[in-house]
Amino acid sequence: MTRTAATRLMTVATALLLAAGGTQCSMQPVAVTNAAAGTGPAASSASGAAAAAAASGSAAAGRCEEITIPMCRGIGYNMTSMPNQLNHETQEEAGMEVHQFWPLVEINCSADLKFFLCSVYTPICIEEYQKPLQACRSVCERARDGCLPVMQRYGFVWPEKMQCDKLPVHGGPELCMAQDVYEQGAAAGAKPTRKPAAGSGPTAVGGAKCKPGSRAKECEQRYAFGDDCECRCRPPLVPVDRDSSRYNRTVSVAGVENCAMPCRGVLFTDDEKDFAATWIALWSSICCVTTLMTLTTYTIDTQRFKYPEKPIVFLSGCYLMVSLGYLIRVYAGHDAVACEPDGSVRYHASGPTPCTLVFLLLYFFGMASSIWWVILAFTWFLAAGLKWGNEAIASYSQYFHLAAWLIPTVKSLGVLVMSAVDGDAFAGVCYVGNQNPDHLKMFVLAPLIVYLALGVSFLLGGFVSLFRIRNVIKQQVGRSKADKLEKLMIRIGVFSVLYTVPASVVIGCHYYEARYMPDRVAHLACPCAEPDPDTKPVYTMLMLKYFMTLVMGVTSGVWIWSGKTVGSWRRLSRRLFGGGRGSVGGGHCGGHGRAGCKGGGGPCNPVLINPGVKHQQLHQQQQQRKQLQYMPAPSSVPGSTLPSSHHLAPSSSLHHHHIIKQGAPLSHV
Repeated sequence: MTRTAATRLMTVATALLLAAGGTQCSMQPVAVTNAAAGTGPAASSASGAAAAAAASGSAAAGRCEEITIPMCRGIGYNMTSMPNQLNHETQEEAGMEVHQFWPLVEINCSADLKFFLCSVYTPICIEEYQKPLQACRSVCERARDGCLPVMQRYGFVWPEKMQCDKLPVHGGPELCMAQDVYEQGAAAGAKPTRKPAAGSGPTAVGGAKCKPGSRAKECEQRYAFGDDCECRCRPPLVPVDRDSSRYNRTVSVAGVENCAMPCRGVLFTDDEKDFAATWIALWSSICCVTTLMTLTTYTIDTQRFKYPEKPIVFLSGCYLMVSLGYLIRVYAGHDAVACEPDGSVRYHASGPTPCTLVFLLLYFFGMASSIWWVILAFTWFLAAGLKWGNEAIASYSQYFHLAAWLIPTVKSLGVLVMSAVDGDAFAGVCYVGNQNPDHLKMFVLAPLIVYLALGVSFLLGGFVSLFRIRNVIKQQVGRSKADKLEKLMIRIGVFSVLYTVPASVVIGCHYYEARYMPDRVAHLACPCAEPDPDTKPVYTMLMLKYFMTLVMGVTSGVWIWSGKTVGSWRRLSRRLFGGGRGSVGGGHCGGHGRAGCKGGGGPCNPVLINPGVKHQQLHQQQQQRKQLQYMPAPSSVPGSTLPSSHHLAPSSSLHHHHIIKQGAPLSHV
């Protein structure tokens, strides 16, 4: 054996010792500067001398001892040497300093931080290898890139003594080490199974190749370097306990079973989540107030709301319940509604819990509101397109109610039976499809698309008919009637836009979530599955989704925002508080609110006068009644001086009656 061969054999033995110690070394062929020698016993003697020199050098540099620092136990090797490169003489001294980084390790800002810190404060000790074996530069850079933003947030900088540019580069002449990769679920003390690194081809999550794009090269390098690309339930993800009822119930993240998302979410900052909670609470309150006013207006003037506009009342009632669902979350709190006791978001929620109640309010009444929107468009089509009257449409009202309430009931029961209710880590509510894109497509996205398409179809059919009616009225009746119809068409058009645009935006947001949900959370379980920037959740889009959901309830009352609504509320205030012109008091007559009284101060029978009649008109009516009292009239009996019975009619019969003229369709609201 030549001396060169002996040296190479020693290098291979060193690599095997490193592997047995649980550390993966990034090794490249080391240039051998020793000259070739003879063979046989001389070579063996030289090899033994070299090993002895290496051992003595290692002993001179430091002593090998078992790691006693709690944070660095079980990281892949168990022997270290003191003093370390930071001149700590004992592990107690090194442990006091390294534990200052424990908060960063605890929040898991980087999966490489713990290994890198231990490689600095408790460097690996191998008696057969006299040189210090440091972590590779890539390990340091990943730890720094992951934790430096957190440190800067609290006014700290990356330590000068841990600068990454001082560490050896993978593939260089110096050996360096990186964190080992074990198969998921390997028991403690069992022989680790290393994933293929270089030579096996870069693979991504689930065995797929690295996705092409700007990050493809980085992905391939990380896999080639043997980085920890194992997909497993690592922080901040929450593992499902074996004793939990959710265990083995398809609770998974990025294909890792029995792994759940954290309750508070990790895709947005705390400030963004706090503002989102305030934003949702604000618009929920506005929606609640406006829809409550619409329902109150209907209560005080029920005769005013007839078909085809009557579904607006039920539409507003549905959005009142939706707003209450969000307000319950505000009152009960994020954790009480959307979180499990172990800190994970709710999966497969069922039973009488706040989560189920919020789900029913949001989903059942949300779907019912969409169906009432379809019914509203359908009744408009019957009135404008097929010339149906109010009574004819109202005769089918029981079928409208059957469809509007039965269909959401069946769908809600289906969701509960399938245990498809889950928590929304962003908004803190419970809905369907927050954690499962298939459920979102089946129970939310598909029905909303169908409802919107049906409603728009009926609206377009009604508009075509109204345009035809407008042309006929212009030719036969005149411009005034056509103007009234045009105003009606504008009202219908504005109301349609105020509903269809938000509904379309909500559908688009749901599609975006269903499309990119798996890719968005894959990197939480699989570090090497770097998220595509296109799949990152857009904060403004989520805010827009909740805004558009609630603003549809606000705009549902636009149709009744008219002078007639103001008049209804005025009459209610007079009825409750009294006073005002035309009010009727008890006892004596006085003022201009009475008619038919002679003199002042004496009791008389009150006669109600329309509050809108002017004082001058009231005076003229009083003068006419005085003339009629002295007007001679023929008697029913010849020669009689008594007036006829029809001249004794009460003064109230002399009042003018309002004549309600039939106007354009839908013009009575």
